[in-house]
Amino acid sequence: MPQKLVLASTSPFRKQLLEKLHLDFSTANPQVNEDELPGETAVQLVERLAIAKAQAVVNDFPDALIIGSDQVCLNNGKILGKPGNFENAFKQLKAASGQHVTFYTGLAVVNSKTSQVHSLVEPFQVYFRALSDQMITNYLNKEQPYNCAGSFKSEGFGISLFSRFDGKDPNSLIGLPLISLIELLEKEGLAVL
Repeated sequence: MPQKLVLASTSPFRKQLLEKLHLDFSTANPQVNEDELPGETAVQLVERLAIAKAQAVVNDFPDALIIGSDQVCLNNGKILGKPGNFENAFKQLKAASGQHVTFYTGLAVVNSKTSQVHSLVEPFQVYFRALSDQMITNYLNKEQPYNCAGSFKSEGFGISLFSRFDGKDPNSLIGLPLISLIELLEKEGLAVL
C-alpha cells in the first residue's frame, strides 16, 4: 500500500498547486513559529522552516510522505514578509519598483516512517517595471495581496507589475516548486507519472 501524501500547509495557493499533480493528498496545519533566527540568511530560514513544517505533523501521520514549504522575498538584502495591510504593501512595492527581487522557496519532503528528509531551496528572480504611486495604489486596490510575501500575486493581476521572470519553475513563485517536488517525491519512490 503506498504511503499517504500530506501537505503541511493551510495555504490555498499551495493546495491548488499540488492538485496539478493529480495525486491524492491530505493537508495539515503545521503550527510552526516562522520568526527568523539571529544571523539567519533567507536561504537558511526557508529551508529550516520547510523542514520544520513537515516535521511538525509527523506524529499525526506515522506512515506518510509529508511536504513542507516556506517562502521569503529578498529585496536589496532585506527579507520581506507578508505585508498584512495596504500601507506595508505599498512600501514593499515602492521599494521594488524598477528593481529585481529574489524569492527563495524552501521545500522539504519528510518520510515519517523512515525519518528521511529531503530538502532544497529554489531561487526565482522577479524584475519589476518602474511603478508610479498611482500604479501601485491601483494594483493594491484591485488585488489586495496582503497575505503574500512581496505584496503581489503573480498568478493574478500581479503579472502587470513585472517586466520579466527568471527561474526554474514559475510555480515556486506561488509557493510550491512542483518540478523540484516531483524530483524529491521520486527519491522516496513516488512517481507522479
